Parts: sequence; structure tokens; C-alpha cells
Amino acid sequence: MSEVKISAATRTEFGKGAARRIRREDKVPGVLYGHGSDPLHVTLPGHDLLMALRTPNVLIALDIDGKTKELAIPKAVQRDPLKGFLEHVDLLLVKRGEQVNVDIYVQTEGELAPGGFLLEHVLNALPVQAEATHIPESVTVSIEGLSAGDSILAKDITLPKGTTLAVEEDTVVLQVLAAQAEEAPEGEEAEGEEAAEA
Repeated sequence: MSEVKISAATRTEFGKGAARRIRREDKVPGVLYGHGSDPLHVTLPGHDLLMALRTPNVLIALDIDGKTKELAIPKAVQRDPLKGFLEHVDLLLVKRGEQVNVDIYVQTEGELAPGGFLLEHVLNALPVQAEATHIPESVTVSIEGLSAGDSILAKDITLPKGTTLAVEEDTVVLQVLAAQAEEAPEGEEAEGEEAAEA
């Protein structure tokens, strides 16, 4: 897991106007919380934060005002719905060796059995518990040869060492569905029902 160093500054101005001023300077307002301490309001460099957040569950080594060093992981990121720029970030304080609950992406490899089956991601991300400095970015699951009715449960997924499930073992993560029937027969059925009701 990668660790990214970012310099942050504490902020004392709040509200929409202050947030707009911060964003005009290509910075992002954020809140750092956890470990029972009072939330700390910070300002982070926009470009550095944007690059860091490209890595899922990135570990951020914060240098706050050049005085305090903290480790944190992103918990909530708000983006502008139209332009996509970062509006606000919530960061959770972590310590080396501490276990944290996070969601990791589920990626698939292989091909389904022939026959036009559909793969449904019941969970796009798998809730797990991992050591704060060793959070996996994703897990890869083989779907080779699966057909309609087959499913992959949480307990079927091989997790990296030191990572455990934070969800029931029999939770369905992926399932294979039969290809949808043509729409025409459904239309005919509906007409038949109307005739029967008349």
C-alpha cells in the first residue's frame, strides 16, 4: 500500500465563503477526526490531494503546519457534481498497527461460460478489516466458466494476508444471471392478460 506525504495547514475560517476562497487558491478544505480527539479543520493542496485519491484507501502522511505529523485515510470525499473538482474531504486518523474497517474494490478475471450470461456485482466493494498501513487496494476474483445460478460469496474470496472480512461470510458478492428473454413474448403475455380481464 502506498503512503503519500501531503502538507496541510490548520484553518480557522469556516462557512461557504471561506470554503470558496480556499478552493480558488487550488486548495481543499477538510476535517481530520478520530481517536477521540476533537475534529481538526485543515486546508490541503488540491492537486496533491487529487493525485493521492486516485489510489483507493490511500494512506496519507500529513505534515500539519510543519509541526505535527499524522497518518490518515480518506473516509468521505465530496466532488463538484458537474466539474468533478474536490470540494471537501473527511480524513480518519490512524496509527501504525491499528485495525481499520474499509471497503476494497472487487475486480474480476476470466470469462463466464458460453451462453450470454450476465454478471451482477451485488457488492462493488467488499467490507474488510485490515492493518491501517497495509490496506489492500482491491481483490481479484476468477469468474472463469461460471453460468446462470452460480454465485461467489464473501467467504469464497481469497483475501491478502492480515485482512479479514467485515461482512457475513455467506454474503453474495457476485452472481451470474441468465440472459434476459426477448421483450416481444412479454408484450404478448400482457395483451393476453388484458383480453382475459375483458
